[in-house]
Amino acid sequence: MRIEAPKWARGRAVRLASKAGSLACVFAVLGLGLCFAQASPVSDPSDTIRGIVVNSVTREPIGRALVVSPDNRFAALTNSEGRFQFDLPKVDTTDQNSGSDSPNFASSSFRTQTRLSNRPYMLTVRKPGFMPDPNNPGQNLQIDLVHDLTLALVPESLIVGTVTLPTSEAPDSISLQLYRRQVQDGRAHWVPAGNAESNSDGQFRFAGLPAGTYKLLTSELLDEDPLAIDPLTVNPATFESRGPLFGYPPVYFQNATDFGSAAEIQLAAGQTQVVNLSLVKQAYYRVRVPIVAPAADSSQNGFAVEVYTHGHKGPGFSLGFNNAHHTVEGLLPNGTYTIEVSSFGPNAMTGQQTITIKGAPVAGPPVAVAPNGSIPIEVKEEFTSADHGGTMSVTTGGRTTVIRNASRYLNVMLEPTDDFGRGMPFPMQSLRVAGEDVLEIPNVAAGSYWVRVQSSRGYPALIRSGNLDLQHQPLVVGVGGGASPIEITMRDDTAEISGTVEGVTTNANGAGASNTQGTSSSDGGQAAAHIYCIPTADSTGRITEAWVGPDGSFDAQGLAPGAYRLLAFDRPQQELEFNNPEAMRTYDSKGLVIRVVGGQKERVTLQLISTEHF
Repeated sequence: MRIEAPKWARGRAVRLASKAGSLACVFAVLGLGLCFAQASPVSDPSDTIRGIVVNSVTREPIGRALVVSPDNRFAALTNSEGRFQFDLPKVDTTDQNSGSDSPNFASSSFRTQTRLSNRPYMLTVRKPGFMPDPNNPGQNLQIDLVHDLTLALVPESLIVGTVTLPTSEAPDSISLQLYRRQVQDGRAHWVPAGNAESNSDGQFRFAGLPAGTYKLLTSELLDEDPLAIDPLTVNPATFESRGPLFGYPPVYFQNATDFGSAAEIQLAAGQTQVVNLSLVKQAYYRVRVPIVAPAADSSQNGFAVEVYTHGHKGPGFSLGFNNAHHTVEGLLPNGTYTIEVSSFGPNAMTGQQTITIKGAPVAGPPVAVAPNGSIPIEVKEEFTSADHGGTMSVTTGGRTTVIRNASRYLNVMLEPTDDFGRGMPFPMQSLRVAGEDVLEIPNVAAGSYWVRVQSSRGYPALIRSGNLDLQHQPLVVGVGGGASPIEITMRDDTAEISGTVEGVTTNANGAGASNTQGTSSSDGGQAAAHIYCIPTADSTGRITEAWVGPDGSFDAQGLAPGAYRLLAFDRPQQELEFNNPEAMRTYDSKGLVIRVVGGQKERVTLQLISTEHF
């Protein structure tokens, strides 16, 4: 939107504009000020936007890519050289008047001339076989008045291969499962990344994969209907098989015995990995394991059943729950398995049992389930500052309860330590018992958990359960929720680390930009650097990210006393395993290690880390 003062006052006005160009005011000197609002800067209406779309890996131009604005006002296909161009349309200029139409300045008239933007907010690009570049989300074209753009697409990665059978029979419709390694809250987990089926030649294909680490396996394949295939092997009295059935157990790349020991597939952007899997036919035996539950159980909705080998959770084998007989049933080949059953709801139960199959059906031992337990939370406050948080009111079922305990500022959660998937966390609750506010984590299933504490006031200086240091060790909960109370000591004597990042420059728009290729920022003021203050393995505290100004300055506040490794990256690090000491050894020679005490203010200078060469 362009700002113009009336001709008779234009020569006597002063224009003040913000760095972002989002507001401009003209103050006249004849006794009354006029303010002209500018929504966004625009250029000549006859202007154009040109650009090129390139492969982020090879930097080669990409033809026939679709460049489009999110509002669909602009769209074009790139030519054979990867180039595109938009001719910006002319814009309408409207006058919005307030008060008298008289040009008499003293009549308190208010006139705003508005020019609507003729530019797209941003541009995106797509093409089959490519994916958006996560490190180049696009430029704000309302702020960055650029004419020549470079947009990047990341070539897709693929995993292709063949599944073979030990016979000459074609392995048609073999199901395969793919998992990707993903970092969540500083720790790596394996999450589903897709499914595929082989064709009549046994060939399969996973397409559209981003660069990363993967694991691959086949699903179990049993005879279609073993009872109908050979009636002579069926006991007519019980309708059960007298002899072994046959099937193909899951195969983990490369020929591993379970998911945990499966080989990892490392994929770079644009890479195609070829893998081959060979199925082995084995005898399967019937499994029937009773579930023993308390008389007042709530299992009418059934139990969920998980089966895994070698004591480590992972995909592959499966069993089902027979609600009529209250048993876990199914078929498994020879081996040792852990069966874990769980129910849901306010009276949830869990239990597990280990069985071994050696060439014969298995009927037991039973799985004993018990109600999940509650873990008390005891909070000790050692604050030095006044409490300005007041009270918190919670309304449930029309009844309002005033809470005065630590739940006003504190949240505690238990997160499973399993690296396969990520189970639902167990949150803290505040209860009113005998006139007292009590903190606890209810309905906790058996398992191993990391304790996560979030607080809007101070920091957890100590988290313990019995002799366990829960800031560095997991909490192990037995069947029935057996665990000592979680003791938390809260303090507020925090520290502060500020400083600058060398290698960050400022572009013409006031936004930060690094001196490494392809990492310029256009967010209207945030530098292309991201600060992570990561507690060392022997220290307390949680990771803290610091905002970086256009000039490269930063200020990390509210740090718990202890030692931190400060890392300044040229872009956000979504896969940073900051809660894994082994993974953090990669950065032993990077950044600075700073130790601070309560109330200390430390100032440092950091070197920008380029992720293009790391």
